[in-house]
Amino acid sequence: MKPVAIFRHFPAEGPGYLATFLDSHAIPWQLVKVDANETLPASADQFSGLVFMGGPMSVNDNLPWIAPALALIRQAVPNNIPVLGHCLGAQLMSIALGGTVSRSPVKEIGWGEVCVADNREGRRWFGEWSKFEAFHWHGEVFTIPKGATLLLSSSCCENQAFAMDKHLGLQCHVEMTEEMVRDWCTSGAAEIAASPEPSVESVEAIQVDLAQRVPRLNQVASRLYEKWISGLL
Repeated sequence: MKPVAIFRHFPAEGPGYLATFLDSHAIPWQLVKVDANETLPASADQFSGLVFMGGPMSVNDNLPWIAPALALIRQAVPNNIPVLGHCLGAQLMSIALGGTVSRSPVKEIGWGEVCVADNREGRRWFGEWSKFEAFHWHGEVFTIPKGATLLLSSSCCENQAFAMDKHLGLQCHVEMTEEMVRDWCTSGAAEIAASPEPSVESVEAIQVDLAQRVPRLNQVASRLYEKWISGLL
């Protein structure tokens, strides 16, 4: 099998639980460190799937890797190479597929419930789950591209996930590990302190009961990743 390409845009926002999942299924993967100025491949054909992780930047920023990333997504989708986006990665997918990304009225940081859409695609990706507690860290939102289906919503972010055939974009973070949550709380403490919205949890609240919360989130991620890898070439 060709490897899955995982594009990292910021050092602290690596593949997390996704790497554990792929390794447990003996699926080869290759990390492309965009944050270390590694060049994005010109073609998606050398990979069985493409995964775009998160990052603190905006897809609307004038960054040299944005256009090549969008081009890869636009190559992959019509050629049935599955694409998976986490937060910033989902925003890249939305833009590449004709959607838009804009600033959210409020930031969403910490743990919060998301509801699964009552439609065929929602049931196909999430099975029996109708809602679950997800992890959030975003200040921008995407629109659902034409031809895609809304999968998830939260109380302050209507578009939390979408699917288009084999391709899945997630605004929320399902890839979290305990270590990642703690690291983000350390590196993002100033942002949290400067964001008084009710939709932003405190550093202390975010880290409550991680030993129970993260494994529950991993279960949801496993379900999604199982469906996603079933489409790998």
